[in-house]
Amino acid sequence: MPDFTYAQIAKMIDHSLLQPQLTDAELVAGCMLARENDVASVCIKPYAVPLARDLLAGSTVAVSTTIGFPHGGHSTPMKMAEAVEATLDGALELDMVVNIGKVLSKDWDYVREDIRSVVEIAHGRNALVKVIFENCFLQDEQKEMLCQICGEVNADFVKTSTGYGSTGVTDADLTLMRRHSPATVQVKAAGGVRTFDRLLEVRALGVTRVGATATKAILDACRASLEQG
Repeated sequence: MPDFTYAQIAKMIDHSLLQPQLTDAELVAGCMLARENDVASVCIKPYAVPLARDLLAGSTVAVSTTIGFPHGGHSTPMKMAEAVEATLDGALELDMVVNIGKVLSKDWDYVREDIRSVVEIAHGRNALVKVIFENCFLQDEQKEMLCQICGEVNADFVKTSTGYGSTGVTDADLTLMRRHSPATVQVKAAGGVRTFDRLLEVRALGVTRVGATATKAILDACRASLEQG
């Protein structure tokens, strides 16, 4: 017997609507698809947070958006301002990109304060924070240090990538992130989880959330699997 239900799989998915070319009509269609399939959240471009809030009102699908996306190079005050505006507009989950250059420079005090500042604003407004590492640029010891920092500042998730770097999810990274993050910090996989089978694989590694554009295909395959027993 499967060790999952449809609802459990659907609530692992953040339906991603971040591609730069998406029109407003496509954003609306994406929100409605997410609502119909009762996923965890819609991760939408910041300007469209009010649109998603209105379209998802009355559902259990959260609105999420990005902070410092996609390169993480925004100043800390700018990331904080983005977090304030996003939560005022109705976002309940924030996916923030670390300052990648500062991570590579090993300026850990800066990195810690950058993440902490966004987490404090979000938590003060009842929102979650997922911290994006962009692992394709990092060495393992840098990923490990980021996991430690995210635990120290009470981030809610560590996340592999934006989906726009040179690589996305790897099993090695997911194993590392789960091992080096405290139990209070969940792991989100983003970039390359396009099938139901792949979602099950990352789930077995301790992932509790995935970013996906192939949401419908994944959930259709989930339904088919459950129907087959």
